[in-house]
Amino acid sequence: MSLLVVGLSHRSAPVSVLERASLNADAQLKLLQDTVAAEPAAEAAVLATCNRIELYADVDKFHAGVAELSTLLAQHSGVGLEELTPHLYVHYEDRAVHHLFSVACGLDSMVVGEGQILGQIKDSLARAQDLHSAGRLLNDLFQQALRVGKRAHHETGIDRAGQSLVTFGLEQLSAGADVQKWARGKKALVIGAGSMSSLAAATLARSGVAEIVVANRTFERAERLAQILSEGDDTDVVARAVPMDAVPGELTRADVAVSCTGATGLVLTADAVAAAVEGRTGAPAGATSVGVREADERRAAETPLPNAGAAADDNCPLDLSSVPSGFSVMGEAAVAGMDAATLEQHGAWAAGGTAVDRPRETGRPGPEADAELIGALA
Repeated sequence: MSLLVVGLSHRSAPVSVLERASLNADAQLKLLQDTVAAEPAAEAAVLATCNRIELYADVDKFHAGVAELSTLLAQHSGVGLEELTPHLYVHYEDRAVHHLFSVACGLDSMVVGEGQILGQIKDSLARAQDLHSAGRLLNDLFQQALRVGKRAHHETGIDRAGQSLVTFGLEQLSAGADVQKWARGKKALVIGAGSMSSLAAATLARSGVAEIVVANRTFERAERLAQILSEGDDTDVVARAVPMDAVPGELTRADVAVSCTGATGLVLTADAVAAAVEGRTGAPAGATSVGVREADERRAAETPLPNAGAAADDNCPLDLSSVPSGFSVMGEAAVAGMDAATLEQHGAWAAGGTAVDRPRETGRPGPEADAELIGALA
């Protein structure tokens, strides 16, 4: 007898095929029963996650086993065999063992090092044991895979890689303060319900956010992730699921949003974020903390110089009332139609209170005048 695995994952199939081929709990049980009833297979186990569906079996014939397992996957997933076959991969004997160990370590996940796969492998083994479809070979294999995976996570810290982006984002939002204090009472929106989104949501829950809203194209997956988050023993987060068309409204409530999907295009566009921020604050999306600070700096730079208003001292050499937007060293309106000599006179008057007695130049100022003006303004 020999170990054989036939499956598809995010590495071999597009998201559309994976979603259609997904197996619910009842379908997994039926697949196991039909596999062990098939002639080439003596043992069977199914590893089904958001991003992979794999059928492990102990077979006595390689080619017959591949054909039978492929046919069974097609029948129970609802995807035709001709459409499914180009996305299937096959591992045999030692390559099959190597593959499962890589999966258990998180090396084959969308997020390298994600730890949820260990729980999914454990559930797969328990399901096969309940149905008595796992014999000595698959029992030993899956238990060893769990040991390898736990050791990899414990000794290498590989699971930290998947959390780094969300953790970094939270640190930026907290502006150097304690993340737990900043997150208290905050609302988070997670778009996607795959392994990467699940890890991001778990990181947000551990950080202390009060609410997590999960949006996904397949609403059932969003509900499943929300239920897992709400039932977690180590957090008090409230989680709920929403369909994808609710994202614009949820963005107006969210303090932090994380988008992790398998889409090839943009899920959150700049216009969508801008509309959400404007709807939340009543101000344009540019008025973030950084934008407000920059606007303040611009206003400070454009503050009228002493005695430079429309009702300024009569000795001012400029008729500023003719400039609609007022005088501004940085503004274009201040220099429109005014020569360098006049602006230089105003600069001297504003600094010392007296105008420089310098005749105006007729016509457009030359390069020398412009150079003097630039030097004076600098």
